[in-house]
Amino acid sequence: MNIQQLSPYIRIAMDSYIPSPWYLEERVLFDYELLYVKEGRIQVTIENDVFIGEPGDLFLFRPKQRHSIRKLGTGLVRQPHLHFDLFYKEDSPDVKVSFKKLEDMTEDEMKWFRNDDLEQIAPRIPGHIRLRNTLVIERLIFDIIKEFQMTLPFYEMNIKGLFLQLLNVLLRENYWNRNPHLVTNMGEMEQLRLFLKHNIARKVTLDELSKMSGISKYYMISLFKQSFGMSPIQYHLLQRIEKAKEMIQFTNDPLMLIAESTGFPDIHSFSKAFKKIDGVNPSFYRKK
Repeated sequence: MNIQQLSPYIRIAMDSYIPSPWYLEERVLFDYELLYVKEGRIQVTIENDVFIGEPGDLFLFRPKQRHSIRKLGTGLVRQPHLHFDLFYKEDSPDVKVSFKKLEDMTEDEMKWFRNDDLEQIAPRIPGHIRLRNTLVIERLIFDIIKEFQMTLPFYEMNIKGLFLQLLNVLLRENYWNRNPHLVTNMGEMEQLRLFLKHNIARKVTLDELSKMSGISKYYMISLFKQSFGMSPIQYHLLQRIEKAKEMIQFTNDPLMLIAESTGFPDIHSFSKAFKKIDGVNPSFYRKK
């Protein structure tokens, strides 16, 4: 799945209030559904797994995934939910919300099933998520529902933007849940990132960063890479090259002076590092 090409289509966005008693029999969906438990308790069966949904819990139902929902207790259950496609298709407006089992589908209905593109994203989003960041996700879900119901001019564009924010928060939430050690050390990692960003005029060493963070060198490298997608030295080099690129384009300073200003001892090492990061020589931006 190419995240850059995401173009979500929201089929249904509603805030449901469920009285007693209530039971949604087993079914499969053509699309995805996100169900948020705002109030009350529910029992959700996904394939062969049974979960108890409490306020603040989120459920993800995937295309063709067997599931059923049962209300628990005598109080009111409130469960705002969204049905969506990750990618808009020509038949997206025609696809309905299913309440059927797979074996009861017609031949035409079988053509409506979406691909489970979320399966390609690691770590895999589970069917039941006990959220840490409930306020942000809840706000985004209700903002989408409001836009969907009001249908103001260009509401489709706003809904897509809100949903992409929601998906981003959900993916990060899942990532942090799977990597709790990163959450524990995020303060130290952010301190290192800011230090690297604001010290581009010289080289830094791993020993220096390890001493600053109070974390052993090799574990610090691993934590930084898991947090920001690259090692601290790679991140620092990228910041130095970005600053150099800016100076080349918007000042008349000689390349040698720019190299020295960004911590390179000579023009050769500067050009080599620049080409490694950007794919072209520094003079390319001066010509532009």
